[in-house]
Amino acid sequence: MASQPPCDPGSPKALEEGRKTAPQGCSVQPPLVPAAGGAPKTSWLPCAALIKAYSHLQLPVLEVRRGRMLVPRNPLNMDQDLPPPEKQPMPEKFWGNQEPLSKIPFQVLTGHQHIVSSCHFCVNDTKFLSGSYDCTVKLWNAMDGSLVRDFEYGPNAPVLECSVTADSRRITAAAYDKTLRTWDLETGKLLWKISHESFIASCKFSPDGKYVVSGLDMDCGICIIDAENATTVSYIKDYHKRSVTACCFDPDSQKVASVSLDKSIKIWDITSQTTLLTIAKAHTSAISNCCFTFSGHFLCTSSWDKTLKIWNVHTGEFRNRGACVTLMQGHEGSVSSCQFARDTSFLVSGGFDRTVAIWDVGEGYRKLSLKGHNDWVMDVAISNDKKWILSASKDRTMRLWNIEEIDQIPWVIENKKALGLKVKQCEECDRPFSIYESDIFSETVTKCVCCRMDVKDLSAEASSSQEKDSLARRCSLDEDD
Repeated sequence: MASQPPCDPGSPKALEEGRKTAPQGCSVQPPLVPAAGGAPKTSWLPCAALIKAYSHLQLPVLEVRRGRMLVPRNPLNMDQDLPPPEKQPMPEKFWGNQEPLSKIPFQVLTGHQHIVSSCHFCVNDTKFLSGSYDCTVKLWNAMDGSLVRDFEYGPNAPVLECSVTADSRRITAAAYDKTLRTWDLETGKLLWKISHESFIASCKFSPDGKYVVSGLDMDCGICIIDAENATTVSYIKDYHKRSVTACCFDPDSQKVASVSLDKSIKIWDITSQTTLLTIAKAHTSAISNCCFTFSGHFLCTSSWDKTLKIWNVHTGEFRNRGACVTLMQGHEGSVSSCQFARDTSFLVSGGFDRTVAIWDVGEGYRKLSLKGHNDWVMDVAISNDKKWILSASKDRTMRLWNIEEIDQIPWVIENKKALGLKVKQCEECDRPFSIYESDIFSETVTKCVCCRMDVKDLSAEASSSQEKDSLARRCSLDEDD
């Protein structure tokens, strides 16, 4: 059993008393410690903030200047006001900064006063959740983009990440003041608050809603909390060699994947309290995020090295062959986030090149790049019905993209042909899908990935075998190359 950190649940009543005397707005600053000569000296900043600052330097200078990102401000100073946001045009239809043949309808959502760090769909895709460096967690109406509420007793520090349970009953948020808070989504009531000794870089609810996992910055570890009573279940300090950047649960809520600045991936088993696997040097640079497929057999990781990788963590195939799929040439800068569609038919990623990339998982190529944000894309989310993508950005806005007709876009069809992909019609749903002409399965495959998944979804084992079939064909192509 791992040692437990000092976690002090706070009551809403106590928080209300403290709120009366607390200054309004974001007032948390990095603490000052005396230097040898008596002058104040700034202590360590969280690596999560340094990641975002360092990645800024990786962008080409011309692109930076063109994007007007070299404004005279300190990106680590949370008290410094950002310049007022540019007014967004409000025509009847939004097309974004797309190629002429790749127009995607979207809606711009404003309301945050600082960087939007996290976003999620919830309540059967009728609402979505956002967290921001303006120290707020907000609930929005997905139908008209209106604000439903700000959650009470929020932190007086930037919100680094937020998460919601699968049943949309509760939400949690990690803030720069080293606190983790959980609310009831329907009522907005604060349920509990705990404090860590280390900065919290990431937080996620388990799918069953029983646990909350936090990725710890200075402690280089993870902390798993009982979501009902806010007690510590597991605390693994120095789990990684360097700071943890992200963590997530598998669909069964029994395993936790974590990634780190040390380029490694680890999976922790809650029941046995042991590490099930470690992938050292999984990328050539720091890993920024991770997510499981809905079968739990595959894990996707995004990295500063501008790539995403998909790992078969179910069979241990990575031990001999490495990543099952490596997704490249999709972003020109560091990749910040990734999310699988519910049926694993596609993957979405966000990057510091200000774009959102949509990937064909089975064939391993980028289908479309969504442009329009004026700054880094911090997080992405996909609706359960696969019709919408939500992106959060450093430009203080979110964008809701309608991708329902993506396969009918002329640019997508032309791009498939240029890549040597053959477009076939699914005999089940009549929608087009792609497959490489050189693929030995091209003549026998008559259904799209979604319909093949539906046929085999009668049992959990059948669902996972379909997922492996799609990715295994891609792996065989990589091996032949």
